[in-house]
Amino acid sequence: MSTLPFDNTARLQVDNTIDDPRERSPLVLNHHDFASVTEEICAVNEAPKPPKLWYVTLVISASLAGMLMMLVGYLIITGVGVWGNNNPVMWGWPIVNFVFWVGIGHAGTLISAILFLFRQKWRTSINRFAEAMTIFAVICAGLYPGIHIGRVWLAYWLFPIPNQMEMWPQFRSPLLWDVFAVSTYFTVSLLFWYVGLIPDLATLRDRANNRIKAIAYGFFSLGWRGSMRHWHRYERAYLLLAALATPLVLSVHSVVSFDFATSQLPGWHTTIFPPYFVAGAIFSGFAMVLTLAIPARQIWGLKNFITMRHLENMNKIILLTGTMVGYAYATEFFIAWYSGELYEKFAFVNRAFGQYNWAYWIMVSCNVISPQLFWVKSFRTNIWIMFTVSIFVNIGMWFERFVIIVTSLAQDFLPGSWGYFSPTWVDIMTFVGTFGLFMTLFLLFIRFLPVLAIAEIKAVMPEADPHAHGHDDDHEEVHP
Repeated sequence: MSTLPFDNTARLQVDNTIDDPRERSPLVLNHHDFASVTEEICAVNEAPKPPKLWYVTLVISASLAGMLMMLVGYLIITGVGVWGNNNPVMWGWPIVNFVFWVGIGHAGTLISAILFLFRQKWRTSINRFAEAMTIFAVICAGLYPGIHIGRVWLAYWLFPIPNQMEMWPQFRSPLLWDVFAVSTYFTVSLLFWYVGLIPDLATLRDRANNRIKAIAYGFFSLGWRGSMRHWHRYERAYLLLAALATPLVLSVHSVVSFDFATSQLPGWHTTIFPPYFVAGAIFSGFAMVLTLAIPARQIWGLKNFITMRHLENMNKIILLTGTMVGYAYATEFFIAWYSGELYEKFAFVNRAFGQYNWAYWIMVSCNVISPQLFWVKSFRTNIWIMFTVSIFVNIGMWFERFVIIVTSLAQDFLPGSWGYFSPTWVDIMTFVGTFGLFMTLFLLFIRFLPVLAIAEIKAVMPEADPHAHGHDDDHEEVHP
């Protein structure tokens, strides 16, 4: 690939390679040296003031996060009766939202760890904020089990307390498995994210224009000097954490699905849940990455790094996992019929045609039908279409968790115990508040930390490999 000058002509030439079947489009546009990459990415953090839209969004998000804290306080003072949970729907919106947020956090680890192990270079421009998104989503998810127990001051009972306190935690409970799985996932994801940040924090430290920034970035960069020994230790640690994080992608949401699969309730007691939940989590996680990446690349001018090739690859994964989720929906109906179990058959027919059929068909429309647009390349590469589909997917995946949890509980074995669940204003506003918390953390991250992995982006440029002339980004030969 030839080195192109940084001008509008070069932009046209680079963009045109997207449609050239003989050559893959580059992962970094309009940059022919490493210094310009550093300048452009660091400009996001070093600008005297962020864009006005950043302030507007932060005020709205922080207000919603404050509302969340007040509602949690109101819940603690008043009790869980302020929610819509009832008999028989003992698990309502809190568990729906917990599973939703845990699922959102899956794309970050998948992009970072699994694609890193498979040496997929297109991950480099999106892994940093995907990892950050994972951490913030798990923080939102972790809020719900703590407040769902009712007696919040006894939340430490969720943890495996030593038996000399005569607490005797129930290790056979899937809820305790959740504590182990989610806390391990959060810890490894946080370490993975932080280790990847160290070289870039050192870059910001060296470029800091005031003492406070220099001290803060210097403290967290752990004395990084970019020596050969530092890079060697860094790459070893990063590889080790990627290897640790990879099985967590499969295990965490599998364990979350055990909350339901290990019960005897029709609609929950099914062995397809672990792979079904994992596929759905990756599906919703990539949709959230798109939802965040598309505005970010526009507002902060990151189109040279988050290119159409990155977005199109994510759309392909959404298409794949969305098709897998649709297959799982069909399999559930088939097994319910094939098993001959009357209660199971009723549970699934009731989902599609019962009192919650509106939620079921919203789920199917958003999760199965809308991603099918990505079979067409012109739709896959259209910013407005992919952003709209990503929103639909997130809506559909929330409704999937709602359908699984609420419909199975609302009409169980005994018609005499049937009921209808309706959320209260506290349910709704608490959920909205978690989006405020999520976006507040994300906006602060963009402002104060490098949103893209500077060192990793440089490593995928042709200039990083003197032997890459005549080859594309994955070292496959390009014919003239």
